[in-house]
Amino acid sequence: MSVQSINPASEEIIETFEAHNDVEIEHRLAAAAETFTHWRLTSLGKRAELLEAAASIMEEDRERLARHMTLEMGKPLSQALGEIDKCAWVCRHYAEHGEAYLADERIKTDASKAYVRHLPIGPVLAVMPWNFPFWQVFRFAAPALMAGNVGLLKHASNVWRCAIDIEEIFLKAGFPEGCFQTLLVGSEKVEGILRDKRVKAATLTGSGPAGGAVASTAGGEIKPSVLELGGTDAFIVMPSADLDSAVETAIDGRIQNSGQSCIAAKRFLVHADIYDEFRDKFIAGMQAITIGNPLEDGVKLGPLAMKAIRDDLQKQTRASIEAGAKPLLEPRSLPEKGWWFAPQILEDIPDMAPAAHEEMFGPVAGLWKVTSLTQAIERANRSDFGLGSAIFTQDEADIDIAIRDLEAGSTFVNAKVASDPRLPFGGIKQSGFGRELSRDGILAFVNRKTISIA
Repeated sequence: MSVQSINPASEEIIETFEAHNDVEIEHRLAAAAETFTHWRLTSLGKRAELLEAAASIMEEDRERLARHMTLEMGKPLSQALGEIDKCAWVCRHYAEHGEAYLADERIKTDASKAYVRHLPIGPVLAVMPWNFPFWQVFRFAAPALMAGNVGLLKHASNVWRCAIDIEEIFLKAGFPEGCFQTLLVGSEKVEGILRDKRVKAATLTGSGPAGGAVASTAGGEIKPSVLELGGTDAFIVMPSADLDSAVETAIDGRIQNSGQSCIAAKRFLVHADIYDEFRDKFIAGMQAITIGNPLEDGVKLGPLAMKAIRDDLQKQTRASIEAGAKPLLEPRSLPEKGWWFAPQILEDIPDMAPAAHEEMFGPVAGLWKVTSLTQAIERANRSDFGLGSAIFTQDEADIDIAIRDLEAGSTFVNAKVASDPRLPFGGIKQSGFGRELSRDGILAFVNRKTISIA
C-alpha cells in the first residue's frame, strides 16, 4: 500500500511511502524482542550517554528536521524549530535525572532489607498523532529508553517522513538496531500488533475513539496503557487579572500550532466586570494574526494539517452559528490551495452547539461571560474532557478554589497550559489516564518489583 505525504499549504505531494507488509512487521517485532534481551542490561550511564547524543544530533540538524515537520503538517517553522529544541530538552532531562527517578525505594519492614526496584518490561507500542510529530514521540521515547524498554512507533500516516527521521536520530546516536523502530502501518494493524505477546504495553496520544480501542485491546490482553486524549481546556479570567497578559496568553494559547493542540485554550470564561474590555482586546489581537506560508518568517498561523480537519472544523463552526452563536471576526481572504481556516471567536454559544461541548481542533475560540468564579468553574466542569485548565487572577482565594475544584489533569495560574519534562502531564475523564513526563513518565512502563530479604 502506498501512502502520500501532502503539503497542507499547497496540496502538493511531497513524498510517497510504501507501508510495511506483514513480513516486515514480523521482522521488526522480532528485532524489538531480541534487542530488549540485551538493552535491558545496559547501564543507566550508557543509556544517558546515548540520549545526550540524540539531543545533540537534533540540535545540529534542527533546521532540516523542523522543515520536514512544517512541510508535512503545516505548523509555522518557528514553532517546529521550538519543538525540536524541546525534544532535545526531554532527552537531556532523562539523561540527567533518569537514574534518580529509577533508584531503589528503601522501605523499612521486619525484613533485614526491603525495597522496590524498577525494571523494564519490554517492547512498548506508541500510537502517536500528527499535531506535534516529534514532541509527542520523544516525550514517550526518552523515558522509555532510559528505563531499559524498547520502542515501536506507529505514527500518523501524514507524517511518515518525521517518523523515519526519529528512528534515524536514535540510530545515529548509537542506540542498537531494534531499540527504537518505526512501523509504517495504518490504524487497522494496531490491534494485531498490540495483541502480539512480544509487545508488553501501549501508549496513545490521539482521539477518544482511538484511545478507547487501544485501551480495550490492552485491557483484554492484560497489558498496561497510557492515554492522552482530547481536551476543551477552560481559560478563566477574573477581575484582578493582569488583563493585557491574559489577552496575550489567550491568543497565543488558542492559535499555537494553528489551534491544533489538545491543551490549547478553547473555552474562555471571563468575569462580567472585565468582559467587554477583554472581548475588545481579544478581537483586535485575533484579527491581527498573520496567516500565510508557514515556512516564512513572522507567520503565526499556517494551514490545518489535513482537509478532513479543516472540513470538520467548518461544519462545527457553521452548526454553532446556526444554533445561535455569534461570530465576532469578519471573514478573511485565504489562499485557494491548501487547507486554511481563518481565526474565529464565537460568543453567546448555546449549550447544544458543537462549540460548547465538542473539541474544536483549530483556531476557533468560544467566549462566555460569567458573574463569579463559581459559575466559571461550573461551566468549565460541564465538559466531558479534563486535560488542562488555566486561571488568570491575583486573588489567592480564587487560586486555591480553582486548584481544588477545576476537573482537569493540570491547572496553570497566570500562564497557558504547557507540557514540561519536569512536570507530570496527563488528563482525567475523557482526556485519558496515566501520566507522562517527570518521574511519573518513566515509571509508567516499569515493573515496580518488591524485594524483601529475610
